[in-house]
Amino acid sequence: MRPGQAHRSAERGLDWLIFFVADIQTGFGPFVAVFLTSQKWTQVDIGLLLSMGTLVGLFGQIPAGVLVDSVRSTRLVAGVCLVTIGASALVFAAFPIFGVALAARFAHGAASCVLSLALISLALGLDGADRADARLARNAAFASAGSGVTAALMGFVGYQASSRAVFFVAAALVLPALIALWRIRPGELGPASDAARGAPIDSRAFLRALRDLAQKRDLVALCLCLVLFHLANASMLPLAASLVTQRSSQEATLMVAAALLAPQFLAAALAPFVGRGARIWGRRRLLLLGFAALAARGLLFSSITDPVALAAIQALDGISAAVLGVIVPLIIVDLTRDSGHFNLAQALAGSAAGIGGALSTIMAGWLSDHFSAHAAFSTLTVIAILGLAAVALALRETEPEAQRPH
Repeated sequence: MRPGQAHRSAERGLDWLIFFVADIQTGFGPFVAVFLTSQKWTQVDIGLLLSMGTLVGLFGQIPAGVLVDSVRSTRLVAGVCLVTIGASALVFAAFPIFGVALAARFAHGAASCVLSLALISLALGLDGADRADARLARNAAFASAGSGVTAALMGFVGYQASSRAVFFVAAALVLPALIALWRIRPGELGPASDAARGAPIDSRAFLRALRDLAQKRDLVALCLCLVLFHLANASMLPLAASLVTQRSSQEATLMVAAALLAPQFLAAALAPFVGRGARIWGRRRLLLLGFAALAARGLLFSSITDPVALAAIQALDGISAAVLGVIVPLIIVDLTRDSGHFNLAQALAGSAAGIGGALSTIMAGWLSDHFSAHAAFSTLTVIAILGLAAVALALRETEPEAQRPH
């Protein structure tokens, strides 16, 4: 195979890997709330289980970043993570007992934490930092398309069989993901990935890197904004899914699938434009758009309870998903372009998202059980508006001067 053909094959392999990883992860989204509600779990218990994954993400992001930076083969790590996620899906479906389900959720959260960093590392290894906007937009498009296609498939399977069957589908999708990973050959990966692996990070270097990143004002501001975004966002759809299940349990899986389908396809369509727009309008303006879409979704969720309308409102999540999926890692590339530490900075941003997500599901479950779903949605909306204000007031434009249009 000629060098150009080999690179194109690796690019396609990464595209389909991201597509199938999104497929697998779709089963661990709102379908969890549907399945556990059908198993007569309380909203507090569901919130605790959902929070396990985000708590693992919170405490596991930094070790995961160090791991991805220090291993020699990112491909091998990604493969182990895929197998672990598939196994956790099987265990979750077979034994929906609180302790067992909690352990499966822990394994899933840890593997997902490492896998998300490994995928970005593979992307930068193939295309480099200078083409990061185009590559990250392509990643987001394939991830959204994968989530959308699989939401439809899992909704159909859940409706025809049961909500439990969704997790068997998620486990089966590990196989095509591993095949796609195998197409990315080690020789195609540049210094941003496998070629830079195998150099263990000592404690002094690690602490020095953390100190350097903590002194970057814009990175701290970005992390604050991500805490607020995920605090508002993480529990919106699971809460809506639980409401739909209580009102129409037979059709709940189909309604959740519809709520997932529209935003994912919208995000897939928007991602390439976000990648190009990042050079034209800058990162900050587009991030404002993503946060504004979240605030609008919260306002609509708090005032409309019709199941069909809930599915339509969720389409707004496609705007936020496209923007954050491209812009957040692109901002981190900008901030670490000269000093390095990309994976560690990405891990810190992931930890910030984990803080918001972990608190969100517990908070929304408690508010819903003790007050009402309306109170929960209203609180999430206020937090989303605070996040929008934080982007406007605290985050500066990070696009390098050389890339700005003149």
